[in-house]
This record gives sequence, structure tokens and C-alpha cells, in this order.
Amino acid sequence: MTLDPKDWPAFRKTAHAMLDASLDKMQNAREGRVWTAVPQDLKAEINTPLPQGGISAEQMRADLEAIMPYAPGNTHPRFFTGVNGAGTPSNILAEMAGAAMNANCGGRNHIGPVIEQQVIRWAAQIMGMPSETSGIISSGTSMATITALKVARDEAHRNHPGGELVGYTGAQTHSCVRRAFDLLGIGKDALRLIPCDENFEIDLGALQAAIDKDRAEGKTPFAVIGTAGAVNVGAIDDLDGLADICAAEKLWFHVDGAFGAAAILSGTVGHRLKALSRVDSLAFDFHKWWQVNYEAGCVLIRDPRLHRLSYANRPEYLRHSEDGLAGGDFWAVDYGPELSRNFRALKVWTHLKTHGVDAIAEVVERNISQAQYLKRRIEAEDKLELLAPVALNICCFRYDFKYETNEKNARIAVDLQESGLAAPSTTTINHETAIRVNLTNHRTQESDLDMLIDAIVEMGKELE
Repeated sequence: MTLDPKDWPAFRKTAHAMLDASLDKMQNAREGRVWTAVPQDLKAEINTPLPQGGISAEQMRADLEAIMPYAPGNTHPRFFTGVNGAGTPSNILAEMAGAAMNANCGGRNHIGPVIEQQVIRWAAQIMGMPSETSGIISSGTSMATITALKVARDEAHRNHPGGELVGYTGAQTHSCVRRAFDLLGIGKDALRLIPCDENFEIDLGALQAAIDKDRAEGKTPFAVIGTAGAVNVGAIDDLDGLADICAAEKLWFHVDGAFGAAAILSGTVGHRLKALSRVDSLAFDFHKWWQVNYEAGCVLIRDPRLHRLSYANRPEYLRHSEDGLAGGDFWAVDYGPELSRNFRALKVWTHLKTHGVDAIAEVVERNISQAQYLKRRIEAEDKLELLAPVALNICCFRYDFKYETNEKNARIAVDLQESGLAAPSTTTINHETAIRVNLTNHRTQESDLDMLIDAIVEMGKELE
């Protein structure tokens, strides 16, 4: 009994048809609706008993094509929700090769670790970190943050055994940092949320005061987590200022650069990220502003010895050998929590080789410029009001209703999503509901932003 096709030529024909459908999906990403809710009848079709017998490859292809219109919509140029990359057709090639290889990249001596190490070297070079920097490709910044903060926690325990650890981050930092403190056993309450200034950046004076207070109370400060691109508004903390405090206080300096670290490629704002060269660890996503298809995050750790010390603990059946399949100079399981890992690095390697870093930099710069264009369009409309500075690639604004402003702005966002025209999200800025527009899509054009603003103004008039 085998699970290979009984008729390889027929399967090959079906696979080619599926590839064509996948390429059509990306080639026509600009067309049609941004987002479409999953129909109830399709949900009912999916809700079936556990399959006992199989179906043909051709039937499965039809089922796959039937679900393709109901993705979140982030390949479309008017998808402005969250901070999602748009993906590229070149990554389809990488996914095909990766699926055929079916490699477990947690370890062993094969091409996977070789490519992963090369991607880490490239990433460290881009971020200005030392050549010996270690790291792994993760599922995303959430897992990368856990991976890095475990190293920070372990080093703190070695240096301060029995100490009550506390860490610090800005109020705009992503919730994955608090979750990491919880999962690592440090405790969510041990993470101090430091107030931000009027630009939504961490207040350095308040940070220093919090550190001093904790030391005076006998606690053990061990880490500061900075933000390079807050998800709410795109704010970038004063990374040099944070690095100075960490150096003076002997604290681990970690940066959440989930999407914003890519802005180091920008000619206009890249200078604000040069201090990434000073971090002890950095977490970011290739699947956001770098446009690699999901999922592909990354963690970089300055000291490879500390990194390995936190994770290397192989059982006998995975014992290292100088040669053979158990050889190789890099096993990812020695640097992270996962032994079973797919070949995520292949997508990143393929993407960087196909497009080159200059083309990715152009995408980043264009999105930053588009955010400024959108800001000008908002300022030109009497009924639209900016609610936060436009520091990077995110605009937060509202339609200024006389009454029920919050509810009505939330309604505009939902109506836009359900119309299929565009998909902004909402957030809360200083207790006001904001329509939030994120620009991390290489397909977005200024005409898409004009269409968005015109629609919001028209919807606002109808709701007044």
C-alpha cells in the first residue's frame, strides 16, 4: 500500500491545473473583492464526517479552487488591515520545492540548515549586527520573541539566582511580549508597561524611574523590549536611548521589529533604526513588509554562546556525529524550541535571491511615501481628522461626526470590508475609534488610496 498516485500522468495534469489556478490567483490579485465572507453553504459542505475513503486528485483540486476566494484578502492592494504582507508568485516555486523535499529542518546534515544559516547571515548583515550573530527562522515574531526572551531569562537567572525578574516595554508594544513573559514563567505582572509620549514612543524618563523603583524594592530588572514599528500607529521607539539605558543598567536589550525592522532599508526613516546594531536580540517577520509568503519570522541573537546554552540539550538518539546524517555544524533544535520544523528558510532564500534587497527596499520606501500621500488626502478633507502622527506606514484617522463618532467610524470600517472595496481595520487612539490603514503591500497604488478616501467620505455623509 502506498499513498503515491496510482496514475502519475493524470496526477501531473491535475497538479499543473492547480498551479495555474494558484498563479491566476496572484496574477489577478488586484481584481475583484478584497474580502468575502465564507458562505454558509460552503461551511456546510466542509462540515462533513471524518473521511474513511479518499477522493480523486481532480476532485480535490476542485475543492481547493472552491475555497481560494475566501482568504483574508491580504494579496489584494486594498487590504489595509493588521500588518500583513502580500506575498509573491516566486514563493510559490519555493513552496513547491519545499513540499517535494518534505525536509525536517530541526536538525541533521542536509541542505536545509545550510540555507537557513545563510539567511541568518544575510539578516544580521542587513540589521548591522555582528557576523557571528546566531538565529533561526521561526513561525513569526511571537515565537521569535519567546525564543529570544528565554535566552535573556536564562542569562539573568545565571547572574542573579533567586532574583525576582522584571522587564520593561512601552505601552504600545505588541501583546506577544506579555504573552512571552507568561509562557516563560516570568509572569505577565513582571512586565512593566511604560507610558508613551505624544508620538506613542516609550518615555525614557519614565522607564528609568521604573527601573530605579524596582531596584530599590529589591527586584531584579533584566530586560527592556523596544518597538520598531508599533502595530497601532507605526511608532518607532528611541532605540539609541533604550540601548544607552540597557548598557548603563546591564539589561538585555530586545527589539520587536515585527514589520518595522524592514524600514532599516528606507532612505527616509532608516536612520531611526541604525541602533538595531546594538541589540542583544531582535525579532521580526519576513512575511510582513519583506513580502515573503506566510509563515516566515526570524530571531537574531548577538551572542551565539548564550543562544546555544539556552536550548542545546539533545537526547542520545540525536547525538552529534562528525560525519554522516547526524553531522552538520548547525541544528536548529540547539537554538530554539522546535525539533519538527518545515523548510521556512527556503522561501526567504528564494525571495531574496529572486528580487534582491534593493527591490524590497523600494517597496518599503513606496509604502512610506504612500502613507504620507494618504495623510495629505485626509488633511485635505474637512470631515476627516488624523488621530496620530504618521511616523511610518500607518494612518489612523476618523470621520468627524457630530454625535456617535466612535460607533459610526466602526460602522464605516465594517461596511467597507463587507462591500469588498477595501479592508481597513479599527483601533482606539486616546479613547477615540480610529479607522486604521496599514500599507505593507507591494501592489498598492495611490489610486487605491484615493478610492478609499472617496468611499469613506461618501459613507460618512450617508451616516450623518
